[in-house]
Amino acid sequence: MKLITAIIKPAKLEAVREALIGCGVQGLTSSEVSGFGRQKGHTEIYRGAEYAISFVPKTKIEVAVADDQVDVAVEAIREAANSGNIGDGKIFVLDLAQAVRIRTGETGDEAL
Repeated sequence: MKLITAIIKPAKLEAVREALIGCGVQGLTSSEVSGFGRQKGHTEIYRGAEYAISFVPKTKIEVAVADDQVDVAVEAIREAANSGNIGDGKIFVLDLAQAVRIRTGETGDEAL
């Protein structure tokens, strides 16, 4: 099992959700987060004054998948979140040691 964590633009959340459902992913978790990457934030002009925005708002998606779904899920996220602009985000894939469904006690891939 793997845990896929993606940091994307908030406007792309619905497109990513639909893409993951389309490739058979059973569920996902999303969180509103903020941070910066290579661009180190940006500047905005408000009422004639320029302000430095150090932390850019993003959405973090976490998806647990079976090993055979990893490549399909990563590609679905990449295609749905891609705008071709700086700040589209990152995808991280981590090993997932164990999963347990609380209601039934199922473990491993069955718990996903």
